[in-house]
Amino acid sequence: MRSLFIFIILMTGAQAAERLVIAHRGASGYLPEQSIAAISMAHAQGADLIEIDLVMTSDDRIVVLHDPYLNNLSSVPAVFSDHARKDGKYYVVDFTLEELRALELSERFNDEGASFPDRFPVHKSSFEIFTFEEAIELIEGLNKSTGKDIGLLVEIKLPEFHFENGKDIAYEALKVIKCYNYLKRSDNIVLQDFDFNSLKRIREVLFPAMDMELKLNQLLDGSDRYDWMRQPDGMAFLSNFVDGIGPHMGIVVDERSTKDDIIITPLVQMAHDAGLWVHVFTFRADEGMIPDYADDFEDLLDIFWNKAGIEGVITDFADRAIKFKDKNK
Repeated sequence: MRSLFIFIILMTGAQAAERLVIAHRGASGYLPEQSIAAISMAHAQGADLIEIDLVMTSDDRIVVLHDPYLNNLSSVPAVFSDHARKDGKYYVVDFTLEELRALELSERFNDEGASFPDRFPVHKSSFEIFTFEEAIELIEGLNKSTGKDIGLLVEIKLPEFHFENGKDIAYEALKVIKCYNYLKRSDNIVLQDFDFNSLKRIREVLFPAMDMELKLNQLLDGSDRYDWMRQPDGMAFLSNFVDGIGPHMGIVVDERSTKDDIIITPLVQMAHDAGLWVHVFTFRADEGMIPDYADDFEDLLDIFWNKAGIEGVITDFADRAIKFKDKNK
């Protein structure tokens, strides 16, 4: 069934016709990130796209996790103490899928406790790691049973790291996607990566070899490796390979901004001039997560949508972003 992935962004020149709310790792403001429960809740909230991250196992399965290691998301030391590498981390690529199934997935935590103290309690209830195939089938099933048409934003994590460990994650992810018969740019799926060379390889090598042509999104932050992209010529060059960019909010609205002086960088205009959309990460409503230049979460959305002119917000709180969008149509 093709109804899952009919892409809802219609570009008019460089500007999208509709604002998008993208659920970051599912409804991660309310449930452990990238759990089946979080993906299901994000679908129920009505996000336009649900963002998930992919990493690979030792037996070449693709699972839905953000980190390449398990330390801050699971009960792994209590179950597989012998699997740690010399750096003390438990890497997903060192586990089989069956071993990962034996772990309890948790709300994110660190040495001090919960990373987000007001979210779902750490190590409570029962959540598990699941596969990319299961994620696709879950969203397909929910689309069918609800009559919705919610798509998927898929981040391919650390392709260079996976290559170093004998895994071609981009190729394997495309094999899964092709198995579900999503092949065209009109299909409602977007692939994204921080690694430009990986996206370039997907566009120039893997897509032609696999007879596929999907939309691609270049993630970027304020580090030096992306300096060339943040120039008009660089953005124009980038547009030969991708359909949009996903910048960190700090390079769209200058972090030196104040409530009386919102400093919009040239990035969005450069992207639009190159024919690219702009989907910004990550909008969080937790205490301490609102920049000083915004009054609250809704004011932050207003600044980025109505002043900076972006197309999409990637957020842990899709419900609040949807409510704001609906009130300000």
